[in-house]
Amino acid sequence: MVLNSGIAVLGTGTMGSAFARRLLGARMRVRVWDVSYAAAARLADAGAQVARNPEEAVGDVRVVLTMVPTIASLEETMPRVLPAMRAGATWLQMSTIGVGGTERAETLCKQLRPDVTFVDAPVSGSKVPAEQGKLLILASGPAAALDELAPVFAALGQKTMRWDRAGSGSRMKMVLNTWLAILAEGISETAALAQSLDVSLDDLSACLGSTALNAPWALAKLAKIEHEAFDPDFSLALATKDLHLALDAAAGAHRTLPIAQTIGKQWDDALQAGFGDRDVAGAYLQLH
Repeated sequence: MVLNSGIAVLGTGTMGSAFARRLLGARMRVRVWDVSYAAAARLADAGAQVARNPEEAVGDVRVVLTMVPTIASLEETMPRVLPAMRAGATWLQMSTIGVGGTERAETLCKQLRPDVTFVDAPVSGSKVPAEQGKLLILASGPAAALDELAPVFAALGQKTMRWDRAGSGSRMKMVLNTWLAILAEGISETAALAQSLDVSLDDLSACLGSTALNAPWALAKLAKIEHEAFDPDFSLALATKDLHLALDAAAGAHRTLPIAQTIGKQWDDALQAGFGDRDVAGAYLQLH
């Protein structure tokens, strides 16, 4: 049904624009909107319909996909969007907004449009996997809605995990964010130690790759450090934002995460030092 009735993508930054291109490649009718019209207009050449406002974007589509930086962005836009959505539509919320943010978004949906189905489906992966359709999709919501969204998920990801309760996907994303932060800071500090001991990072990568300690994502970040190539696949600023969402979730569950808290403070300092626009591997730069 999505193929016939279309999908609106609200938020066409790095991930949202990759989503739109993947959906267009799957021959879906895609309408796009962004607070920056120029960002959305870049997708016109790929075949997307570009809307001047969010109400225009969503009026006749079956699915509204949101991919924005924060819950504040959603709470600014969705009170305009929800009343404009067609009856029985689905709000596919794929932004990383944390446990509390997801609960607020779902509540907003129930208050303004109880007939609209809310699906929580953040993703694990960054720019290149998004462009290649190799994301892990953490989809949670009513089974019938997830079934209907299967073509969307197939276009965007290589695997979809499913849970029946909306919000479960965001809970898993917080756990994965914490794992990412620990790996990223761990490889940064390991690289710093290696260089201070005159240990080759290339040799370190070869050793790690030959043992049970092999972690391909971390080794890719080690290669970025070795070549001082900090162009962002996933920026340190976004990684820090996501880590603080995970820490907020832990605090809400009355759980203390001392290593994650320390990394959060270290990364806050890195942002203050001007490294936020670097790849998350740029956490290494704060160690000098």
